[in-house]
Amino acid sequence: MLRLRRQRRTAGAVEAPARADKRTKELIPRLQAGEIAVIDHRDLDRVAADGLIEAGVVAVVNCGESISGRYPNGGPIRVVNAGITLVDHCDGDLVDRVRDGDVLHVEHGEVWRNGELLGKGEVLTAPDIEEAMEEARAAIGTELERFAENTLEYIRKEAQLTFEPVVLPPLRTHIAGRHALVVVRGHDYRSDLKALRSYIREYRPVLIGVDGGADALLEVGLTPDIIIGDFDSVSARGLACGAELVHHVHPDGRAPGRENLVEWGVDYVEFVAEGTSEDVAMLLAYESKAQLIVAVGTHATMVEFLDKGRPGMASTFLTRLRLGPMLVDAKGVSRLYEGRVRRLDIFFLVGAALIAMLVVGIVAEPIHVFARGLWVTLKDLFSTS
Repeated sequence: MLRLRRQRRTAGAVEAPARADKRTKELIPRLQAGEIAVIDHRDLDRVAADGLIEAGVVAVVNCGESISGRYPNGGPIRVVNAGITLVDHCDGDLVDRVRDGDVLHVEHGEVWRNGELLGKGEVLTAPDIEEAMEEARAAIGTELERFAENTLEYIRKEAQLTFEPVVLPPLRTHIAGRHALVVVRGHDYRSDLKALRSYIREYRPVLIGVDGGADALLEVGLTPDIIIGDFDSVSARGLACGAELVHHVHPDGRAPGRENLVEWGVDYVEFVAEGTSEDVAMLLAYESKAQLIVAVGTHATMVEFLDKGRPGMASTFLTRLRLGPMLVDAKGVSRLYEGRVRRLDIFFLVGAALIAMLVVGIVAEPIHVFARGLWVTLKDLFSTS
């Protein structure tokens, strides 16, 4: 009912309050059901699209190109298939002109506010998106070549740095000898966490949330032990959950997010290492002598890295090379684990069988007759002797 009160739909038109932000992941937590999201997001990725859908928006006005054609990004088709109006490549300054709470009227690609035309874009439909995706798939060779060149260039420059010893931050959480579950709020993280419930219950791994991965754990009723990253997408609930906060700092001194931690006045430690935050989270678990590292929602394909705006995957390649067989994907663990029978399950099964036999013995008349006959026989035997 909230959505019906806050927004009005007519044929081909949407009118509702709007919220705007150039950073989609910072906008999503502020969105409410029935609102219009105004973003500036080139190559709208699948994770951002899922966030917009879950927020319950009725329209997305994108000042950037939802599909640039560089590679087949999966966000736009998910938005449109969810029944959400997607206005693409709207006037570039619209995201700066819209204030949270402004009521916008979106119709035929035009965006109006109080009778004023703010901008105009193209309404994307599913056939439009599918056609653009086919063209992107055909042209992906050029992007793949550029991606590979960037990866190899980084490896040539930074490989030695990646394998140098690291200085671990002081942690209260004991990791050595335990499994570590590294959670990134990426593709399929919800289904992966759901599939790992039995594994988590039995092995009780150290739970490491990478930025928004902390909130992913909290969503399924798990409390992270450690949160690591640049803290650009962690909610206040995540910060207050009691986890140890580890700020990722690059060897060249770059420390994005440090000002936020200082402003919030929270206790944290710093971990200096090269790579993405998810790479550094795995490295932290590895260097802390974890027995096994299970990855949830992490990025592994070129499309996933391009979705994150990264031109290469060198640091991830080198990190995985360093970790070797100690790192496994959540999907592999869940497939291996689903057929496993626990000793506790066997105990319950045997116990249930014994109880069933006892109940049958109590209520079955033939057993009563046999027991009485046995008693009479034994009585006669002992009385004769």
